[in-house]
Formats: sequence, structure tokens, C-alpha cells
Amino acid sequence: MEHKEWHPDTEPDIGRRKREHIEVCLQEDVQGRSEGNGFDRYRFRHQGLPEIDYRMIDTSTEFLSRALKVPLMVSSMTGGTDESGRINVRLAEIAEHRGWAMGLGSLRAAIEVPHTARSYQVRKYAPTIPIVANLGAVQLNYGYGIAECRRAVEMTEANGLVLHLNGMQELFQNGGDIDFSGLLSKIERLCMEAEFPIGVKEVGWGIDGSAAKTLIEAGVSFVDVAGAGGTSWIEVEKHRSEDPVKREAAKAFEDWGTPTAQCILETREALPEVFLIGSGGLANGVDAAKALALGANLASFGRALLAPAVHSSEQLSRLFERLEFELKAAMFGIGAADVSQLNHTNRLLGR
Repeated sequence: MEHKEWHPDTEPDIGRRKREHIEVCLQEDVQGRSEGNGFDRYRFRHQGLPEIDYRMIDTSTEFLSRALKVPLMVSSMTGGTDESGRINVRLAEIAEHRGWAMGLGSLRAAIEVPHTARSYQVRKYAPTIPIVANLGAVQLNYGYGIAECRRAVEMTEANGLVLHLNGMQELFQNGGDIDFSGLLSKIERLCMEAEFPIGVKEVGWGIDGSAAKTLIEAGVSFVDVAGAGGTSWIEVEKHRSEDPVKREAAKAFEDWGTPTAQCILETREALPEVFLIGSGGLANGVDAAKALALGANLASFGRALLAPAVHSSEQLSRLFERLEFELKAAMFGIGAADVSQLNHTNRLLGR
């Protein structure tokens, strides 16, 4: 992948924002101060007689008609700069090797600054896994429609598109887009027009059962709850903000959001058949196992992967391997021979 060096005084504003987002996430404490992701409220009851061979545990599944070796996903994170392009290549290469799904960062940068598209184009590094393109849902109120959505999917050779909901981030962001009115009808129309699956995700404050039901009834194909417990984008934008009022106000929202575990449980209860992705502050493979036991079809990791992805492929590969081992070990510890048995286990107990 060839890269042209960009400099802060010449790069587009959207590229500068993407670069600053990476820097803030790596250098500042942007963890939400909420009650956490909610997984600490649950524990697995150990099965001393698992009656399975660890080596025969089947973690395979599928998403968007593509096979996965494990029910794990790289969350939508970044793109739009040279550095983010290198990060995406590393993530894609290892996701392909280990059989994870992969979400891309918001492609608004690639649509509005076309030469940044290469930072998202990782299909050649990941020819077989499901890749999900990504745009902000709010852009449907700022001139975007089916044409831009098609372009995002086509330029990345993605298997589907996720629209992210980030109202609180936009509110605290310098010059953010804050007209979220009437989006549901636009999402519904988009789902009718698109020839590819469309999902919806939050960015860290959660989609609860009621919101998920509304989205599915509008035609959405899958939901990523992206609950509270991980990165707070209010905290990220606080570190970038030039507005002293918003910087000070951010403290009042340190505990904002619905915990990931609660979002998964509510959504699965409301929608027994929906394809559900659990993300938001997952720290290890046991968190992933709990997400799946609560009803998620995939468990997705975001900022936990970022620092290793910046540093080296070796560090990143080792982290992927550890997360998979932790997930599989949890399955062994409760006697779940495959993902379906984990999804339907009765060995996850509330504390």
C-alpha cells in the first residue's frame, strides 16, 4: 500500500479529525465512567464434568452469508488518513487469517475527500471474511442517500453497510451535525432501496430493546448495540473541543449510556430472531462469551485492538489469539461444544 505523507496544515478537516481521534484514544483516558459494560453482573457456573473434548469445540458461525472461524468482530474504528490506513491493513490481514468479521470506520471521509478511499480499501488483504462499510446515519439529513451508501459499499467491496448513531458525539464535537430529526423514515426508505444488507449501530451509549425493535420494523437487517462501558466519545471530543462550556459540561455525562450487557439482553428478549452484535467495552474473551450467552450472535472489539494495531502485527495477532483462547476456554468451562450451545446455555447466572 503506497502512502502519501499528509501534514496537519494541508490535510482536509475531516482527515485531521480522524487523526486526532486516534491520538486522543491512545493518549488520553477516554473510558466512560458509567457502571461499566454490565458483564460483571454475570458469572458462568463452572461445569466440572464438561463431557466435551476441548480440541473439538466448534466456534464457527457466519455473518452476511460469509463463514467465520469465530463469532468475533473488529468494530468500526478508523480510516481517512495514512496512519489509519496502515491500522486497517493490519486489522484486515489478521482478521482474515483468524476468521473474524471486520467493520470499517466511517466512510464519509472517502466520499468527501476521494483520495482517502485507499485507507479503507482492505478487501485484497481480507478476501473471504465479511466486511461492513460504515456511514453516519445523521448524514441522511445532510444530503446523503442511496447513491452515497452504494458508493461506500462498492468502493470497499463490502458485504453490507452499517449506519452509526452518534448523536451525543456530534453534539459535543466542534461543528458537529446535530439534526437527528426524521431519521427513522429515511433509514426505512434506504432499506427498501438498497440491494445490500443495512445494519445500525451505536458508538458507545447503547441501543436498547425498544430502539432495536423500531429499527428492525423499519427494515434493518442487523443491530450492533454498542453499549456503554468502553470508549466515551464525549470524553474524546472533550479533549478536542475549543468550547469551554462543552469541555466543562462533559463531566456531567461521564456515566451516560446503557450498559452493553443490558442492551444485549433487552434486544434479544424483544427480537428473538434478530442478528445481534454485542459491542461496547468488551475487554477479554470471557466478556465475549458472556455477550454470546446473553444472546449476541457476534461479539465485537474496538479500542482494545487499537494500540496493538498501531504498534505491530505481532502484538495484534497475539491479542487476537488470546481473545479466542479465552472465549474457547470459557466454552470448555461450561461444557458448550459450539456457539449455539453457548447462545442457549443456562450456566450464565446473574450475581
